[in-house]
Amino acid sequence: MATIGNKFVDLIDLYKRQDGGLQIATIIELIKQSNPILDDAMAVECNNGSKHRTTVRTGLPPITWGMLYKGIAQTKSTTAQVEDATGMAEALSTVDKRLLDLSGNESALRLSEAKAFLEAMNQEVARAIFYGNSAVDPEQFTGLAPRFSSLTAPNGGQIVDGGGTVAATKTSIWIVYWGDMQTHLIYPKGTKAGLTREDKGEQRVIDGAGNPYYVKEELFRWHIGLSVRDWRYVVRIANIETTTLPNILPLLRKAYWRIHSHRISGGQGAIYANANVLEKIDSECTPTQEITPNSSYVRVTPDSVTGKEIMSYRGIPIRQCDAILNTEAVVT
Repeated sequence: MATIGNKFVDLIDLYKRQDGGLQIATIIELIKQSNPILDDAMAVECNNGSKHRTTVRTGLPPITWGMLYKGIAQTKSTTAQVEDATGMAEALSTVDKRLLDLSGNESALRLSEAKAFLEAMNQEVARAIFYGNSAVDPEQFTGLAPRFSSLTAPNGGQIVDGGGTVAATKTSIWIVYWGDMQTHLIYPKGTKAGLTREDKGEQRVIDGAGNPYYVKEELFRWHIGLSVRDWRYVVRIANIETTTLPNILPLLRKAYWRIHSHRISGGQGAIYANANVLEKIDSECTPTQEITPNSSYVRVTPDSVTGKEIMSYRGIPIRQCDAILNTEAVVT
């Protein structure tokens, strides 16, 4: 039988969430992460049930030079199909009805718990976008890192080697262009895009001894997958040593010129890195620093709508993504 405090909200949790007036307190979300990739990514409905099929051109028809009284060779192009699968992230919040009555404010307590579930779902999906691997965990979808994991693979030219060689102390920077024909999230045909939160109301459940009691439940569900339809619009700067960060701007320059085209219809590009890397970029672009390679291409400007500072490289916004690890393996 599971310990109540490990899986369910109990009286101790209720006490910890009340202020001096015994009202549900505002919780400071110390474990909240910044993962704006979830805001940037566009979502497309799957074209094959719970999978998304992409047909790619793999070869052009050979061309011959003609001569009088010589025939023309019959040729054709070649194509291949790739399928991307979706996964289903789920969580269930269950609170004893008697505890909700004791709280004096059922809605506030349930909302307090729901915020934690929403943040947990966001963090897990952001992690999966970068590191999910259906070959290891079949119930998940495959993220970016397993797709760009070898310098000698057909898409190895889209990986810039940051030069680090020490195992498990690496991080990456990603340039991703989101679009219908480039990279996008997917969701199963007939479902909805994004995270859903469903109030299941009061439910009769059975405890470990076979005795019934009543709870209020909320179900959180996210049908999601990732489709990289054209890998020429993704670049990974891998093998960035986190213990002694190299100069980042020369690596960004290399990555920038490996994007097939910076002009796509209906989509946008963004650069994703964690806080350690962004601090290094900031230091390289500070005028007082001795080393400022390509600093003229980096801008920190206020957004015209929100007024927040936006860092960009050659007009591509740079986003802080806490889901990007500092403990990646070496990409070879």
